[in-house]
Amino acid sequence: MQLIFTICSWGAWSPLYQQADDWKSWQDVQLAPSSELPSAPKLTQVPAMQRRRYSALTKMQLEVAFQCDAPQQCRTIFSSRHGELSRTLGLLDNIVEREPLSPTAFSQSVHNTASGIYTILKGNRAASTSIAAGEETLYQALIEAYAQLKQDPTPLLLVFGDEPVPEVYSQFTDESELPVAMGFLLTLPTQGAQGAQGAKLTIDGSPSTRNLSYGELLHALATKQPLSGNFFKQHWQLSFG
Repeated sequence: MQLIFTICSWGAWSPLYQQADDWKSWQDVQLAPSSELPSAPKLTQVPAMQRRRYSALTKMQLEVAFQCDAPQQCRTIFSSRHGELSRTLGLLDNIVEREPLSPTAFSQSVHNTASGIYTILKGNRAASTSIAAGEETLYQALIEAYAQLKQDPTPLLLVFGDEPVPEVYSQFTDESELPVAMGFLLTLPTQGAQGAQGAKLTIDGSPSTRNLSYGELLHALATKQPLSGNFFKQHWQLSFG
């Protein structure tokens, strides 16, 4: 299977690199103590009374979605391997301790929390899909995006985000790049058309000896440098022009 996308716009957030341009200095920034790094975006686009209820993961996903500046009525795909796992674990602890459950925490513990909140904030009535597919979550979200774009070529917004799992689950994962969130406004390539970033993403099964990372992908987008290598057992190629 070959997937080819035009990236119309994109956004990304991590504690060290909080805007798209910050990823130009990926790996060049001296690491600050973790206590000095933000645990989540400020999300100033949302009134304080609302955003204080959101989890760090929801804030991350909303931030990159806003950075993409998608049309108001735009299909969305929100993807996360772990979703609101930290909030769910907190609810389970409450049950074990026979403590009352927070209605807000309970209502926002589902996997499509960020998707639902984004569509409410934007007044977006277009279709929204939530994806969870283990280590291949981002790749499977792109397959879903490709299928939807084949049916309707109007741009859609894809958002991916995850944070480290709670300590009790850490032995089951190895995800050194988290927390990170990224968003892409995608279309299919058309004759003579380019994305705002001039970026084309091609994914196929061709073999490669080089493994990529989230950071490399976002750095290449920020600096508009071609990139090629393996990601999620597939060959990814980023090109410009």
